[in-house]
Amino acid sequence: MGQRVRYRTSRPSLPFPGPAVTDETKGQPSENQGWATARTLAEALPFIQRYDRETVVIKYGGHAMGEEEVARLFAADTVLLKMLGVHPVVVHGGGPQISAMLRRTGSTSTFIDGLRVTDQATMELAEMVLCGQINKEIANWITLAGAEADVRGVGLSGKDARLITVEKALRTRKNPDTGETETIDLGFVGHPKKIDPKLIEALIFADEDYIPVVAPIGVDEAGQTYNINADSVAGALAGALNAERMLMLTDVAGVLDSNGELIRQLTVAEAREAIASGVATGGMIPKLETAIEAVESGVKAVVILDGRRPHALLEELFTEHGSGTLIRP
Repeated sequence: MGQRVRYRTSRPSLPFPGPAVTDETKGQPSENQGWATARTLAEALPFIQRYDRETVVIKYGGHAMGEEEVARLFAADTVLLKMLGVHPVVVHGGGPQISAMLRRTGSTSTFIDGLRVTDQATMELAEMVLCGQINKEIANWITLAGAEADVRGVGLSGKDARLITVEKALRTRKNPDTGETETIDLGFVGHPKKIDPKLIEALIFADEDYIPVVAPIGVDEAGQTYNINADSVAGALAGALNAERMLMLTDVAGVLDSNGELIRQLTVAEAREAIASGVATGGMIPKLETAIEAVESGVKAVVILDGRRPHALLEELFTEHGSGTLIRP
């Protein structure tokens, strides 16, 4: 499980994009800077070809979403993916932003197994933050970053065109006093039941360069609105789109072993063992569970990586060593 070799080609490469080379004596870029950039692009070519016209679902979350500079870099990198022939689809979270808004209104949140218990008032606020604030902001950053090439972000939620039909999410746990299994009602929290990818496919395969940005809100068969865990949305959407990769950008480096070292690669079986043995703890458990489900639904591989790092997307897709922990069949 601690193997460091990635499930990739073995040829070496430089990080993408390459660092600037400067002439320390003059304080100006040296002639080597252009050469270093050209070499970086040449090294990236096999990986660019690998992902040409492939769909990559990106789950964008964690506290990095609240940092404008990081958000701008993320938007620019997403535009670059589109320009390089990749079809990126962004699914975003917003837990910290929802919690902040709840605090501003004098409310608090209760969590069970990492899922927010959502009453009607919380549901309305979550939809406002996710669909009205975060979703449109990310779509706008992408549109601004892609203005010269006319690459545009398109903000959506699972309510649009029945993109995401949900079923009510329920959790069971043992009562610590009686030892009996009891069902926990999470309120208006849903789990993806059906994904209709036609709207997303129409956008990513359009003659124009659109990048869909999806908020994790859906409806049940009766039309009731539900909040959905963004990781679950990304995994279900990646499976429905037969994505080549699903990238889970969060605020941790990836899965760490018992010594705190990054695990570069896990098979599905090893990921299950990491959960069972306690190597994976806390919020990493549902991320690994989502990754396992996505791979088993047809996604070629899932990567859990640190979205706070500049150009983490590019490093993962276009270099030999990648970034974070890759989960594969």
